[in-house]
Amino acid sequence: MKKNKCELNKFQDGVCGHMRGFIQPNLLLLLLEKPAHGYELMEILSKKNIAGMDPGNLYRTLRSLEKSQYVRSSWETGDAGPSRRIYEITEQGIEYLNAWVERIRGTRSRLANFLEEYEKTMERLTKKF
Repeated sequence: MKKNKCELNKFQDGVCGHMRGFIQPNLLLLLLEKPAHGYELMEILSKKNIAGMDPGNLYRTLRSLEKSQYVRSSWETGDAGPSRRIYEITEQGIEYLNAWVERIRGTRSRLANFLEEYEKTMERLTKKF
């Protein structure tokens, strides 16, 4: 019986396609491009289809990144509307993003090796039958 992709991803917090903690490098990359407020970040991440994205999770993650000094925030006051908190990446945040990139590259390499081995095995098995 063939399982759908979301059923196969149950071990990943029950969210199809979710990679634990992957919101952090996505936020840092967005903030590397330019400072932004939470609502703007939420819109961009939603368009990128980042799984598990909700306002509570976004702001908890931003607060955690700020506590770790990977981002800093300040209040922007405008003529119209309420003040908004603007987030920007710090030097430490850039270092942390670089560490994430190395981790992702290592994961990609291990996944590529696994997939290559899987394909060779499946090819060998189909020749048997």
